[in-house]
Amino acid sequence: MEWNLEFFLTSILLGLGLAMDAFSVSLANGLNEAGMKPPRMCGIAGVFAGFQALMPLIGWICVHTLATIFQAFEAYIPWIALILLCWIGGKMLYEGLRRRDADQAPPAKLTLTALLVQGVATSIDALSVGFTIAEYNWQMALVCALLIAIVTFAVCLAGIRIGKTFGTRLAGKASVFGGVILILIGLEIFLTGIL
Repeated sequence: MEWNLEFFLTSILLGLGLAMDAFSVSLANGLNEAGMKPPRMCGIAGVFAGFQALMPLIGWICVHTLATIFQAFEAYIPWIALILLCWIGGKMLYEGLRRRDADQAPPAKLTLTALLVQGVATSIDALSVGFTIAEYNWQMALVCALLIAIVTFAVCLAGIRIGKTFGTRLAGKASVFGGVILILIGLEIFLTGIL
């Protein structure tokens, strides 16, 4: 592969494809925390962008060093994403339903631990992108990862903003809706990965 328009276009399209799960989770986060401030929005989008950039690089390194080990691990990726997203989504769903029974207390803010789990869960399938960029040298792999991060950041920021907009309208139901979205994303990743 060489530095040309096709390389940049492919990297941007990879970023768009990989960012869709992170977009949906960002949407759920925005729904859950409608009063989120811009610095927090950027921080959340940055975590997703970082994981989406890191995973293809790890995949690229595995292809060039530990390909046989990575291929054995690849079968577990859909299961890991399913478990992580269902755990977080189930927790949001439970808290949202519990809150509806209580006096409509404000939704709990997204913790750093939950955000990191979301970042891993939505980006773990990006490890396989390391195989698709295996012919890149390390500079091209790095630039590709940076382009994926930039696209993911923008897409996630849009998801959070959309979620915030609808979150203020859905008030008490936002956490329940966000939890259902996360569970559905986990199921989608799982079914796509095993079929």
